[in-house]
Amino acid sequence: MFNGKKVIVFMPAYNAAQTLRKTYDEVMAQEIVDLVIVVDDASSDETAAIAAELPNTVVHKHPQNLGYGANQKTCYRLALEYGGDIIIMVHPDYQYTPKLIPAMASMIGNDLYSCILASRILGGYALKGKMPIWKYAANRFITFAENILTGAKLSEYHTGYRAFSRKLLERLPLEANSDDFVFDNQMLAQILWLGYKIAEVTCPTKYFTQASSINFKRSLKYGFGCLATAIEYRLAKMKIIKSKLFPA
Repeated sequence: MFNGKKVIVFMPAYNAAQTLRKTYDEVMAQEIVDLVIVVDDASSDETAAIAAELPNTVVHKHPQNLGYGANQKTCYRLALEYGGDIIIMVHPDYQYTPKLIPAMASMIGNDLYSCILASRILGGYALKGKMPIWKYAANRFITFAENILTGAKLSEYHTGYRAFSRKLLERLPLEANSDDFVFDNQMLAQILWLGYKIAEVTCPTKYFTQASSINFKRSLKYGFGCLATAIEYRLAKMKIIKSKLFPA
């Protein structure tokens, strides 16, 4: 609990057997997390079996692979059903350190912000953590374009380490979003659409063999999806189009 608010951490998992327990141990070491939710998107390894052995953990396994966005939809639904007031996404691949959970939870729990992003760009941690140069360059270009189109000033839109208030999540039309990786980006655009400010904290990160990463082809699809989302946002703001992502 934090300030009497229930803290739930969820992990959207896919073939995370090698790093799940290590990530979980560090999450629980922060001492404010009430419940962990692991949603396994039909992994081919022992992810779900390992998760089932972890205390204070709810495990849900999709019968077939539905996609990263669909995994998150299940995660948010379960986090709200289990009464989360402060809901934090941590990837189980140990790319992001769970040690930031208390800081992010405090910003939500003290009613300062409703959405917190852990940024790899602030502080230069992306390159220090060995993010591939081509991914870094794409991140910077897409973020620049998105900031122009949305009017925001974020350092990046692409981190998978995020915290939300219950009140905000209940307002978002998440089911309208993609079941693929661009879900993350659509969600942030929806938050900006509703007029919420998004805060950022600097986050050390590391890239290694077990850390999840999408290949160049899927990264290209994701990048074009992000730009399309930002353009749709701008056109909806200008009332040129109607959008299910950004309802009036």
